Amino acid sequence: MLRLKILLQSNNIYYILLIISLLLAFFKIYIIKYDSKYNINDNIIEGYITTIISSNDKITLEIKGKEKIRGYYFPKENLDLKLGMKIRVYGSLYLPEHNTIPNTFNYKKYLNNHRIFYLIKINKIEVLSENKNIILTFRNYLNKKITSYKYTSDYLNIFILGDKKEINENTYKDYQINGVVHLFAISGMHINLLAASLLFFFKKIKIKKNLQYLIIIIFLILFSLIINSSASVYRSLIFFIFLTINKLNDFNISIKNVLFLTAAVLIFLNPLIIFDLGFQYSIMTTYGLIISTKKNKKNYIVSLLYTSFMAFVFSLPITIMNFYEINLLSPINNLIFVPLVTLLIYPLSLITIIIPFFEPLFYILIKLMEIINSLLIHLNIFNIIIPKVNIIFILIYYILIITYIYSRNKNYLLMSLILICSFKMKPLLNNDIYVYYIDVKQGDSILIHNKKEDILIDTGGLYNYNISNTTIVFFKSLGIAKLNSLILTHGDFDHMGESINLVNNFKVKNVFFNCGEYNELEKDLIKILKNKNIKYHTCIKQLKAKKFELQFLNLKEYNNENDNSSVIYLNYNNYKFLFMGDASKEVEKDILQKHNIYDVDFLKVGHHGSKTSTSKEFINKINPKYSIISVGKNNRYGHPNDNVLDNLESSKIYRTDQDGSIMFKIKNNKLEIEACAP
Repeated sequence: MLRLKILLQSNNIYYILLIISLLLAFFKIYIIKYDSKYNINDNIIEGYITTIISSNDKITLEIKGKEKIRGYYFPKENLDLKLGMKIRVYGSLYLPEHNTIPNTFNYKKYLNNHRIFYLIKINKIEVLSENKNIILTFRNYLNKKITSYKYTSDYLNIFILGDKKEINENTYKDYQINGVVHLFAISGMHINLLAASLLFFFKKIKIKKNLQYLIIIIFLILFSLIINSSASVYRSLIFFIFLTINKLNDFNISIKNVLFLTAAVLIFLNPLIIFDLGFQYSIMTTYGLIISTKKNKKNYIVSLLYTSFMAFVFSLPITIMNFYEINLLSPINNLIFVPLVTLLIYPLSLITIIIPFFEPLFYILIKLMEIINSLLIHLNIFNIIIPKVNIIFILIYYILIITYIYSRNKNYLLMSLILICSFKMKPLLNNDIYVYYIDVKQGDSILIHNKKEDILIDTGGLYNYNISNTTIVFFKSLGIAKLNSLILTHGDFDHMGESINLVNNFKVKNVFFNCGEYNELEKDLIKILKNKNIKYHTCIKQLKAKKFELQFLNLKEYNNENDNSSVIYLNYNNYKFLFMGDASKEVEKDILQKHNIYDVDFLKVGHHGSKTSTSKEFINKINPKYSIISVGKNNRYGHPNDNVLDNLESSKIYRTDQDGSIMFKIKNNKLEIEACAP
């Protein structure tokens, strides 16, 4: 036993275990690779329901058969589906797609990291047997009970089951911006709170120590099986078990080494966990708090502030790499939210689910929290957008911070701050100009980006989906904090449907409308612009930017919205861009008569490649080198038209449905092209 204790107290063994686990993970992920047990031609899948999400007229299911599969079903009849049911589904398998807008959420990668390789469009569901799993029976009971709560079911879902599907999307996004969203995912904090509460209770009733910890471990395991367990829950659970074993056996293993052992075990069990954000946040913040505890002060407020600050410092790179924005007030915000949630709201959620009488009090606290959240969100001067950075710089940052903690030499802290500032300054050193044709499905959106200013032509627009939430993340990844100009070529929804959502959630300096009367969509936007004191202009001839000039070629008023589209011409260092909006052949003819446009390098094809645009005469005259068609995959309009494609055959054609977003970069008067394919 003594030899075992001596061995377990050695630091090297934990470093070696962690390194071996990481090497094994990379070997399994990149050399052996994970593959599906299904074939894309399979059209019948049997398995057990592990997840049910209902929204509007769609049901999303996760089914555990040979492996997990995610399915989408539009029911024609009422189905009383429950977790744990064995079902047979009929449908067609298909592969999930990568993100088609750079630096944004990669759905395919996310699913693959959870070992889901196929999606299925479900046509029919047969129930083979009812749920026989006791744990899932209890979860079904909780689901039904939570649904019965009239005012607080959304937050009870979060705090009891770890399910955030019902919470208002904008409210949740505000929590995220304020840096407190981690409180709304069941995580290590909740595990620790439950464990501490049970320990306090057992000490009061004087149960033997070994029995105390055994009961707590069994309870926490059952708890983690019932809820939607995240990587941080598993980290906290295993960490607690190892700490208990360490304490009860007097192994005297340092807490840091227990964390390393926990991480190694989790990676051995599931190598893909290294890609999980919850795992990354949980391991890095816990590590930071462990190695910095010696600097904590005795004063509670100072100690809490320091803890919040160190958690912020160690989570900062992960936040930058995934969200491209940090809130400098988040350590202060956590001083408000952490006690509110941990001491009042979370415990009260547990009480409310048992005793419904307390729901009104729980509701009042929730509303108080939402009011505080809403007030803090207006302090956006402390939000800093930082563009995507190389992983090497992130590693250097961590080395500097860890060296500072161990050496207490403030020069290392200063160097880490300078490094973060260099991330922010990076775009200002870039003299290149970029033109992005953003994949907004069946719609248009083009970003002209350089260090001087940023111009967006159209926003796209999809019903029942806010595509601008994704494009805003993309803007931030480039270091864009505001749009100098938003140009709306015309008032159709697929060109400006996201404009209101965009100006409500991102800084816009000026908005430019086309010629002609305003339609209802444009009038709604103008009301918002007036409320926000955003300048707007109509029917302009040219827009002078700092490094180039945009010329508006279509100033004539027609009797339809498409023909009133702004047609925009840009000549930058003899690279010629032409953006046609939805202009028809009649407009093309007028432009040829009024303007001497020829040998265009980049043509944004009119009206998504519809047969109403892109005449042979027009193409022969402007002679485009590259033709970009912004079009939705398998769209109901049949765009692009075959005759249009024939007219463009002498140019290199890019299509957003096939190539995703397309980037043209002009660097030192040389052209670089990249696509973000599905």
